[in-house]
Amino acid sequence: MKVIETSLPGVLLIEPKVFGDHRGFFMESYNKKLFVEYGLDLDFIQDNHSLSKQAGTLRGLHYQLNPKAQTKLVRVTRGAIYDVVVDIRKGSPTFGKWQAFILSAENKRQLLVPKGFAHGFCTLVENTEVQYKVDEYYSPEHDRGILWNDPALGIDWPTANPILSDKDTKHPLLADAEINFEWER
Repeated sequence: MKVIETSLPGVLLIEPKVFGDHRGFFMESYNKKLFVEYGLDLDFIQDNHSLSKQAGTLRGLHYQLNPKAQTKLVRVTRGAIYDVVVDIRKGSPTFGKWQAFILSAENKRQLLVPKGFAHGFCTLVENTEVQYKVDEYYSPEHDRGILWNDPALGIDWPTANPILSDKDTKHPLLADAEINFEWER
């Protein structure tokens, strides 16, 4: 696999080796031994899978507070997404900065989103399926979010009128969000 560093330290784009022939393809979507060789000694304990029926469905920006914060390994198994991460580690030189990535079933790229980052995505095509591994169980009491269109972030989403859950319309701005992440030098 190929591990690509991004402009947000700790956020990694992962390109698995894909072996294709006339029948289709084979790839390892996760191999703990390889991840450890790259310094990513993670203990994934839960897999999540979402289906978004319509293009323009936006989910996010989500995170869980410490001590139930989650590292996520995100991939698309059908369709395509515009995947966004935002640094929410207080004191970080990139606090409040965001970066976006196109993940698709076709490019098979994966995104490692570490603790201390808010995460969200917008579907680019109908019937998009996203699967992701996490290293901490879902905890409703630690579940938090930031408003998807916070003007202070200025995220360049691929739609101005996304399809949102009620919950995602009510998140606070970053300036008002409950955050307990600190940047560690």
